[in-house]
Amino acid sequence: QRRVHGVRYTLAKIRKCARELLTRDEKDEKRLFDGNALLRRLVRCGILSEEKMKLDYVLALKVEDLLERRLQTQVFKLGLAKSIHQARVLIRQRHIRVRKQVVNVPSFVVHLDSQKYIDFSLNSPYGGGGPGRVKRKNLREGTKKAAGGGDSDDDE
Repeated sequence: QRRVHGVRYTLAKIRKCARELLTRDEKDEKRLFDGNALLRRLVRCGILSEEKMKLDYVLALKVEDLLERRLQTQVFKLGLAKSIHQARVLIRQRHIRVRKQVVNVPSFVVHLDSQKYIDFSLNSPYGGGGPGRVKRKNLREGTKKAAGGGDSDDDE
């Protein structure tokens, strides 16, 4: 619920900026400069497509368009997690990286050029790193049983 509220607020700020720019004259310097900057930023983040690089399309953006670009959603869509909730947990537990940077913020906005570099982190058990805490504990208990089990047979 909070996540949707935050995204709504961000979208409202983007729309407000676009509305203010649309009220200005088409040849106005501020409208041309700021409008281009806003459109480029939205395209780079993947919120707007290249064909829709007009301020009118910014007003038509929906909350789902912004939620789609979150790291949590991208991890789920790529199949690294079985559910959106598991994706959030994997990100918070530092199992996911974007390029070489480990990211632990589910609301991280993934840029279009970084999208193909989302993967498990190198030291994560999922990404080929060492075993996790539980597996290490089980391995330790297994070696103790093997060592302890042999001694108990000799005593009997």
